[in-house]
Amino acid sequence: MIKEILKLGDPVLYERSEEIKAEEKTNLSAWVEDLHDTLMEYRRVHGAGRAIAAPQIGIKKRLLYMHTDKPYVFINPLLSFPDGETYELLDDCMSFPGLVVRVRRHKRAVISYLDENFLPREMTLEGDLSELLQHEYDHLDGILATMRAVDEKSFFMMEMKRELGSV
Repeated sequence: MIKEILKLGDPVLYERSEEIKAEEKTNLSAWVEDLHDTLMEYRRVHGAGRAIAAPQIGIKKRLLYMHTDKPYVFINPLLSFPDGETYELLDDCMSFPGLVVRVRRHKRAVISYLDENFLPREMTLEGDLSELLQHEYDHLDGILATMRAVDEKSFFMMEMKRELGSV
């Protein structure tokens, strides 16, 4: 079911999400379906959107959904960074449409997680996928890209993104 995406300022977005316990596995398919439907609707309307975090639709659980070449479900993910290399980029978010924020992210990341069958998995990420999952992972900890701004002059309206490029 398509859910409302919570917007910047909603207190739920600033709360740390809880781990999903094995006994909650029965809720998982409904949560994933809601995340999928909401992401696909956002993509249909806005022409953008590759991933969404459960807290963005009010589910305070450590659950991420990404749909790039295929759907991915990340349950109780953990991020690590194999090196310290970072870069700056303009980050946008479904929770604050029309606004982009200059942030610094790691170029490479490793995400360890459980899949839909609660089997342990690991994925090595680089570049835009690394940045994407860092952004979504932050939502699980109640952190928005606005809180990661490089400085107080790092906020731009979306139409400025084209003029500024990706950095």
